[in-house]
Amino acid sequence: MCEDCGCGDSELVPVDVHEHILAGNDARAAHLRAHFEEAGVLAINLMGSPGSGKTAVLEATARIAGDLRIGAVSGDLATDNDARRLRAAGILAAPITTGSACHLDAKLVHDVLHHLPWRELDIFAIENVGNLVCPAIYDLGQAANVVALSITEGEDKPLKYPVMFRRADLVLLTKTDLAPYLDVDIAAILDNLSRVMPEPNVIAVSAKTGIGVAEWLGWLQAHRPARGRAA
Repeated sequence: MCEDCGCGDSELVPVDVHEHILAGNDARAAHLRAHFEEAGVLAINLMGSPGSGKTAVLEATARIAGDLRIGAVSGDLATDNDARRLRAAGILAAPITTGSACHLDAKLVHDVLHHLPWRELDIFAIENVGNLVCPAIYDLGQAANVVALSITEGEDKPLKYPVMFRRADLVLLTKTDLAPYLDVDIAAILDNLSRVMPEPNVIAVSAKTGIGVAEWLGWLQAHRPARGRAA
């Protein structure tokens, strides 16, 4: 007997509806990933809480990028504030306003690319909606997941939101210039990250002072597709 609904049909089996719903998103994401790789563009999914410093890190990256061509889409529930900040920093940027959606999906990214000369880029940052839950689930065609974690958020965030950090290829520990003014244990943050990340990889940065930004840029360069590095 079907134990879920009591209908009595012994042939019924439970179906993972969640995976079925995401099948269309995953197919579109695979399409995007193939195009990014073919064009030699490194696409990253930049995630983190509201105020964790995602936009500031991209601004700081642009300041030392030299000839590296950086583009971005910036997701938010309302306003294009972040996209305007990125454009002012010299980044080719477009906003994605989701209304009430707490994350970006592959269709939203795909649609905005029609209005950007993304093939001319070296690095394409998908600045996701500020959230430590939903964005981790949706594939956007990215080559890597990067999470901005501010030291102002407390030591326990990796333990409270393990899925986000478990799927991260890199964590940017941001706002480190504030450490002297906060009662925060950075060693505890690093220890908690090591408990949830399969391969802990952390770069401490400060968008204000520039600490760690060159190391972050080097990480981006090293992860560019072979075709992009050759070009």
